[in-house]
Amino acid sequence: MPNQDNIPANSSLLRIVLVGCGSITGEWFNALKTRKDVDIVGLVDLDETVARKRSEEFNWPHARIGTDLAAVLAEVRPDIVFDCTIPAARASVVEVALRHGCHVLSEKPMANSMDEARRLIDVAREAGRTFAIMQNRRYLGSIRTMRSFIGSEAIGGLTTLNSDFYVGAHFAGYRGKMRHALLLDMSIHTFDQARMISGADPVSVYCREWNPRGSWFDHGASAVAIFEMSNGLVYTYRGSWCAEGDGTTWECDWRALGTNGYALWDGAENFRAQRPRPTDDLVRPTDPVPVPGVEWPGPSGHAGCIHHFLDCIHAGRKPETDCTDNIKSLAMVFGAIESAETGRAVEIKI
Repeated sequence: MPNQDNIPANSSLLRIVLVGCGSITGEWFNALKTRKDVDIVGLVDLDETVARKRSEEFNWPHARIGTDLAAVLAEVRPDIVFDCTIPAARASVVEVALRHGCHVLSEKPMANSMDEARRLIDVAREAGRTFAIMQNRRYLGSIRTMRSFIGSEAIGGLTTLNSDFYVGAHFAGYRGKMRHALLLDMSIHTFDQARMISGADPVSVYCREWNPRGSWFDHGASAVAIFEMSNGLVYTYRGSWCAEGDGTTWECDWRALGTNGYALWDGAENFRAQRPRPTDDLVRPTDPVPVPGVEWPGPSGHAGCIHHFLDCIHAGRKPETDCTDNIKSLAMVFGAIESAETGRAVEIKI
């Protein structure tokens, strides 16, 4: 049986098997180039030729190539599994990896349903292993800047948070065919950003979803949602994958309203904040408020999430995107989908 003991804090080398060798894995492999503490010991894909090509492309010549994850895990006995499979395969891959004594970092979403997500948390707990999710937007200096500014209460306590996502995305593959394309595949990023920026968790949601005329998606390329969050915060989401021309960044446009001012962030590096003067004017004049920059101390995006996960495994700490936290962002996705399907507001249950 694989070693079930926790990886000691002084372990010098983490043995990794990667599952699902599609195009996204380029981000994962590139993130490992500067790490001297990892070894890719296995590559698994339903198409063995795809896995072999990845092995050659990124120079892991000794990696065990296979199509059967359980068999590869039993043979090479890794410490970690990187799960880059499609969402439909997530639960089975993660469960097999955890039951073989591996820590897991998976692509989003963490599961295809809330029941699956809860079961995987239970499996991770029983196995004494870490299961974390790729939420690459968290590992950007710009979002850290926005979170720090909101947390400083420079514009008072946060009352309202709005995000806009408008991108014209012509995907090849499964995304164009899937139900709830925008909500299920993309909004998890934005909802997780909203939780991070606000420090609040979801309570309920009302969502309207539609497929606009002229859409090249089969279903649900646009949505609007209103979330009630903890501490009385209201968070609103507007998004479309059929918005061509003058779009937002993939990280959205954001407006935060506080009890004493507002802040804008364009999802890139541009911030603006203002605070009203204490006058008797009908519409009070405002003064600019500086937004101090915050840097993420290390690689950003995918690499930032992967490095953070590996560092946490070495140190025996829980990663920021651990499943026990990320399920709250996932609950926002499935709450919005349920509301869109039923036409009513939905209480969000973790």
